[in-house]
Amino acid sequence: MPKMKTDRGAAKRFKVTGSGRLRRRQAFRSHLLEKKSSQRKRRLGRSTEVAPGDEKQVRRLLGI
Repeated sequence: MPKMKTDRGAAKRFKVTGSGRLRRRQAFRSHLLEKKSSQRKRRLGRSTEVAPGDEKQVRRLLGI
């Protein structure tokens, strides 16, 4: 059986940390920013971990 190809869309959206955890960008930071507080926008700028329920699927897409 051939090797699994990495899903290129997923590769651009997720990063694997040194310890093997998955990081992703947060939603709600692309537009309509006037009504959001500075604190909220700043918090949304940081990356966060992938939810445990999604981890298996993301790892499959990344070919890990």
